[in-house]
Amino acid sequence: MVHSMTAFARSELAGPHGTLSWEIRSVNHRYLEPHLRLPETFRDLEGAVREALRKGLSRGKVECTLRFAEDAGRGELQLDRERASQLIAAAESVAALIRQPAPIDPLQVLGWPGVLVGDAIDPQALNQSALQLFHDALAQLREGRQREGEELARLLDDRLDGMLVEVATLREQVPQMLAAQRQKVLDRCAEMQVELDPQRLEQEMVLLAQKSDVAEELDRLATHVGEVRRVLKTGGAAGRRLDFLMQELNREANTLGSKAFDPRSTQAAVNLKVLIEQMREQVQNIE
Repeated sequence: MVHSMTAFARSELAGPHGTLSWEIRSVNHRYLEPHLRLPETFRDLEGAVREALRKGLSRGKVECTLRFAEDAGRGELQLDRERASQLIAAAESVAALIRQPAPIDPLQVLGWPGVLVGDAIDPQALNQSALQLFHDALAQLREGRQREGEELARLLDDRLDGMLVEVATLREQVPQMLAAQRQKVLDRCAEMQVELDPQRLEQEMVLLAQKSDVAEELDRLATHVGEVRRVLKTGGAAGRRLDFLMQELNREANTLGSKAFDPRSTQAAVNLKVLIEQMREQVQNIE
């Protein structure tokens, strides 16, 4: 089964030190292009996240955002009295060198790194939790891409059915169109009261049949339709292959239009090109 490149996933985990949340958005792109937004304390995860994306996805522009909301009520702050005493003693030593020193501000002492101590966070455990949460979000994203891929395959299959109907109808109508063209020539000669050499008429009709022979184009269209269905059934990273097949289908439809000599064949070529263009737009989203 084919996968879409468009999806969104969000995963959240509330722990003893705060809440982790991942958001992953993916859209269509020629290659796999990841964009990571990580808090500075989680920069060590970048390599593992990129590797997980490389293994899990083939194509798409993927934006991954990690947020960490630290629990404001996490534990009580404790004063490191020994460190505070050392800091005050150092400040008094400096003050002794100054003629009129300013008094020591207790809030500045509290603001010095290491004076106030909270519950310690184990960075390794937090990174591990964030990485596991990312794998959960990535699995959700892949499921979303698969669901949309199934829907895209169904839409493509409907249009492939429409193409086969156009091909079969035109194949049946070609002899009728040639007969109508022959009668049109006879009617015109009769109106102009011109006697037409039967042998010359047959020669002209043979030339017309050769110039307007679309059997090869119709056969190739049917073959390409079968190949598109095979690729859709095989699945995997099929987007580039499908895009190539859309180009080939469009080439045959253009040739069909250039050989048209009857309004019915012209309309059939237009109908085919409309169906192919609709499929090309959908194929752009397939991985």
